[in-house]
Amino acid sequence: MTFQSSVINSQPQMSGTQYNVSSGSSDWSSNVCDCCEDCGICLCATFVPCILGCKVAQDNGDSCCLPFLPGAMIALRTSIRSRYHIEGSVCDDWVVMACLPLCGLCQMAREQKMRG
Repeated sequence: MTFQSSVINSQPQMSGTQYNVSSGSSDWSSNVCDCCEDCGICLCATFVPCILGCKVAQDNGDSCCLPFLPGAMIALRTSIRSRYHIEGSVCDDWVVMACLPLCGLCQMAREQKMRG
């Protein structure tokens, strides 16, 4: 058996195709405070928010009674975010729906209208 004294100076290199994986996430099509961007939605949310909430829930495939359940609007917002692959968290949804519930409702309605 013979001993080789040669030293390997480099690692073998692999050549091939690189793949970039994106999450496919996006942002809301409008800001939460852009309530007046769609006057019809804004007026409906201002004077009859229960009807707009019912429409948003039904357009999401949920019961019209959903907006009347405690905490359900947070779950509805999370569901819409999930459906349209919008970035955010349940905590973000809670903050928007707890602090700016009508603005959040308008934003959900605008998003559904924009994305069909």
